[in-house]
Amino acid sequence: MNHHPETSAITAGRPEAAPDASINPPIVVSSTYHAGGPVGYGRYGNESWSALETAISELEGGQTLSFSSGMAAISAVFSILPIGAPVVASNQGYSGTMGLLNQHHASGRLEVRFVDITNTAEVIAAMKGAALVWLESPTNPCLDLAELPTIIAAAKKLSIGVGVDNTFATPLVQQPLSMGADVVMHSVTKFLAGHSDVVIGSLSTADTALYKRLEEARRFNGGIPGPFEAWLALRGLRTFPVRFRAAESNAQQLLPRLQAHAKVTKVRYPGFGAVISFEIDGSPEQADKVCQSSRLIVYATSLGGVESIWERRRRWAGESPSVPEQLIRLSVGCEHVDDIWQDIEQALTSL
Repeated sequence: MNHHPETSAITAGRPEAAPDASINPPIVVSSTYHAGGPVGYGRYGNESWSALETAISELEGGQTLSFSSGMAAISAVFSILPIGAPVVASNQGYSGTMGLLNQHHASGRLEVRFVDITNTAEVIAAMKGAALVWLESPTNPCLDLAELPTIIAAAKKLSIGVGVDNTFATPLVQQPLSMGADVVMHSVTKFLAGHSDVVIGSLSTADTALYKRLEEARRFNGGIPGPFEAWLALRGLRTFPVRFRAAESNAQQLLPRLQAHAKVTKVRYPGFGAVISFEIDGSPEQADKVCQSSRLIVYATSLGGVESIWERRRRWAGESPSVPEQLIRLSVGCEHVDDIWQDIEQALTSL
């Protein structure tokens, strides 16, 4: 039966119903399995992973593999590309991805073509001879949008693989596999798990052969999640739609208030989701001071949790130089919106 995502998040990955059976999957702590079954060894599979993977699969519409982190998932995708393979990617995106791509480019492992992801013509022009197009939409942290259906269709006409980081949008907003993408990545740490207590990632694909190659990459490179981490992520995913919609509603109420504030020069918001990036009228040091002055909003480098979190992204040396120095990324949480706004206002007075 096909359910709405709000239902799938709650029902998927449950054990079979039986008298006195638990409604929750157990945490399976074992490195060793009796011979003769489909798992074989603790690096090859685990029932706790499988329950989480089943739930994400129902949300994204493809078979899912869980990984020890979002970066482990991303690394698995790049690892199956041939040496020197051309990759088209955004010139502004998640710093971990960009750092890895820059390393691969410098070493000759990959030939990376960085493009303005909002310029569809530029993206398509860069595809000639490429092996993979790696997309973020919205981008992190500037929240730029790519024309995913157009770009994916153009890539498929050229028989080019397409990977999409769907961490910010989540499957509640878009399902890239249904648009023709080959693989979708999540930093499950963020919105799907949602409680700032676990580091874990995932890849989903509708291509059986690609799934096998990615499973082998996980198996041989060792980027496997722990069973307790998988269990925590699945428990968090049960409330993902409720949390996401509550945080999104807060973000949309904060948007006009930020736009009207005298100390805010630019606000970036894609029209959906729970992340707002804004620039202040001041120096980078003053932007840092704003973040340090919060009393409710957590000053930290993450997003997607039930708590509101912010930081100046350029405080990190690995951030893209195209990101403005005064840009603050705000991951809006599920607190009362007036309390969040009161904290933003008092922090901006530090300017």
